[in-house]
Amino acid sequence: MRRFGSFHLAALVLGFAFLYLPIVALIAYSFNASRLVTVWGGFSTHWYVALFNNQPLLDAAWLTIRVALVSATLAAGLGTLAALALVRYRSFAGRTLFSGMVLAPLVMPEVITGLSLLLLFVAGDVERGYWTVVIAHATFSLGFACIVVQARLAGFDRSLEEAARDLGATPLTTFFTVTLPLIWPAVLAAWMLAFTLSLDDLVIASFTSGPGATTLPMRLYSAIRLGVSPEINAACTILIGAVAVTVIAASLLLKREALAGEKG
Repeated sequence: MRRFGSFHLAALVLGFAFLYLPIVALIAYSFNASRLVTVWGGFSTHWYVALFNNQPLLDAAWLTIRVALVSATLAAGLGTLAALALVRYRSFAGRTLFSGMVLAPLVMPEVITGLSLLLLFVAGDVERGYWTVVIAHATFSLGFACIVVQARLAGFDRSLEEAARDLGATPLTTFFTVTLPLIWPAVLAAWMLAFTLSLDDLVIASFTSGPGATTLPMRLYSAIRLGVSPEINAACTILIGAVAVTVIAASLLLKREALAGEKG
């Protein structure tokens, strides 16, 4: 085994510094007492107080949370069904096409996804607003949710399902009483991932939103174009914290599920 030398350590430190120093600087300057973001004026929580008195930002944040909750639920539910179809039925007609359609948003640029959904809504004469953003985010997150649940189902022991079927349970009853409780941590992790993706999306929401449906990333982007202020830094810090907590919780759930699978 090769020794972890000083060069590797320096490369690792530089890599993490490149990734995380801008985030650390943003968080630090959100507590800056000065309005000038480049001048440190002392520690203060004034901008967090100002943030919670900014009604347009609060409205955008509340809309973003509602969109994320609904779209994550749709993505997790549909992703679980798609994962079941792909794992349990390996030879049905159109499986390759179905798999490609479900997983396409994983590799497709967000600009293409947003533009295609915009053209779909325009062609269908659908008024853009809250529900178009929800549908767009659910479509975008579906592939990620499917991958998470599919990984759990790949190593799933079906003996309990077969025992339930032998006892007279219907396929639907077996799913809700046996399968779903066993894969629930993976479904919850998929929901958390979809929730996080919806929270910080800007590109797709910009294409599919309408009047009165401005999400928090869109509001922050439009404010930054007029100049960065500590108030925006405070809003971004809260958003970073929410995303970090959700991602860590999802990772812990998946790790716990993996350990439980190894013990089983």
